[in-house]
Amino acid sequence: MKKIAVFAGSFDPFTLGHLDIVKRASGLFDTLWIVVAQNASKKCMFDALVRANLVKDAVVDFRNVKVAVHEGLTVDFMKSVGASYLVRGVRGAADLDYEQTVAWNNKKLCAETETVLLFSAPEHLSVSSSAVRELVKCGSSRKDLRKVLVKFVPVCVVAKLLSEFGKNK
Repeated sequence: MKKIAVFAGSFDPFTLGHLDIVKRASGLFDTLWIVVAQNASKKCMFDALVRANLVKDAVVDFRNVKVAVHEGLTVDFMKSVGASYLVRGVRGAADLDYEQTVAWNNKKLCAETETVLLFSAPEHLSVSSSAVRELVKCGSSRKDLRKVLVKFVPVCVVAKLLSEFGKNK
């Protein structure tokens, strides 16, 4: 039986921390679905299709990784692709508390769901999508913005961030 996993999130934008989790998870499962959450109540920098395309560009070298956009419960997507595992990245204690609650709720919704927590590599502990968004919004005057952004996001994401916000420096 194939081991199919899902790594879900808003990925707004997709970071090097996310990419590290994908690299590690793709080695653990036969198929890893990256699910870009579409949530109308959440204000995102990019729409779901743009985010999904950025993720696809970042993970193009992983043969067993697929990308999809989904609106609704992650466990429903998991059922639709035959996934039993939900991969989550954890940076610290606050993430761990949150992920434990989510895991328990997912287990209540779908008893077959197993949550697999992968802890962030030390170099990615401070990397978050919200930090990247703040950097793009407030760091536009930096002449070295491109060099700074590559410390947080894959190069393909840097290009989109800079072109989207007219900061081709």
